[in-house]
Amino acid sequence: MPDLRLVPPIIDDPAQYHELRLEVRAFVDEHRAAGHIRGEVDSWLTGWDEEFTRALAARGWLGMTVPVEYGGHGRSPLERFVVTEELLAAGAPVAAHWIADRQIVPSLLKYGTDEQKRDHLPRIAAGTCFFAIGMSEPDSGSDLASVRTRATRVEGGWSITGTKVWTSGAHRAEAFICLTRSAPLDPAHRHRGLSQFIVDLGTEGVDIRPIRSMDGRHHFNEVILDDVFVSDARVFGTIGEGWTQVTSELAFERSGPERFLSTFPLLCQTTEQMRNDALPRHPDLGRHVARLAGLHQMSTSVAGALARREPADTAAAVVKVLGTTSEGDIADFADTLTDDADPALADHRRLVEAAVVQRPGFTLRGGTNEVLRGVIARGLGLR
Repeated sequence: MPDLRLVPPIIDDPAQYHELRLEVRAFVDEHRAAGHIRGEVDSWLTGWDEEFTRALAARGWLGMTVPVEYGGHGRSPLERFVVTEELLAAGAPVAAHWIADRQIVPSLLKYGTDEQKRDHLPRIAAGTCFFAIGMSEPDSGSDLASVRTRATRVEGGWSITGTKVWTSGAHRAEAFICLTRSAPLDPAHRHRGLSQFIVDLGTEGVDIRPIRSMDGRHHFNEVILDDVFVSDARVFGTIGEGWTQVTSELAFERSGPERFLSTFPLLCQTTEQMRNDALPRHPDLGRHVARLAGLHQMSTSVAGALARREPADTAAAVVKVLGTTSEGDIADFADTLTDDADPALADHRRLVEAAVVQRPGFTLRGGTNEVLRGVIARGLGLR
């Protein structure tokens, strides 16, 4: 009989973090009044603002889960979740530190050497070290086992050759963690022989080319690596264990509040315009709000499971599929209500257009929803 429990229980009392939420909201109000926060759609991808990142670091809200000995603040993952959720709900510009704080920090703590931790973690917590992720490749999509970027053993380290795509922020980041094939492909065991490396993006042989969105904006990149030397000190984790490591990292990438709050600022403004009778009132508003409330609970439960070091790959995939679907549905909902001719709705229309343009990416990044449904089915023992 398959285990049909989709998400773990919430054990901690969320109310214990209420004061922290109020602190973050006061910080947001201050920066909104100063013009630093406009309430953008998809702000964790599009809102690159290093000054804002440093302001967060000054408040102790970066590297929150990093131990004090590595320059962090030794706080709980759920405290970090509260801060992150409030910033995303406000549409704050958090893209500069996003990947480093969300994904690199827990990965370094789990797999990094002491030297790697002491090099990167204090600077991430200070808001001065920015990372990207080198997973996807041309013609591979969400099938990470098919990566063709090759790592070859050389004297003193490794030589890496291959191409990565959809690499968010690589043109501004210091480094990325690159998934490679370090042993010949065994068709019967495709997940074996994969390894990860910390690659300095300023290294000779690295060519970063922009991939522009439909609106002409530049967030994604193609990263071409041509015989790039990486020392043994930059091996990330264990050679040959890349698949285990990368699937562990994806639980952090797929389950966070960014998977259901990318269009929350648009929903807020749509609600405000309805309240002011600038937009027609619609019963589906309640449906979208209710779905987000449920996703908040689900995402919180996964954050708690990850904090307890419990397996949460299936639950993370569930949050990602349902959350990104909801984000897109909110974009469509607001689009059908907006009056293009009303000048009073110009800012609302701007958010709608941004959401519609970004929508195709919601269900692609972090693994397509089609692939993740397979992950969920396998996790539940249904296939």
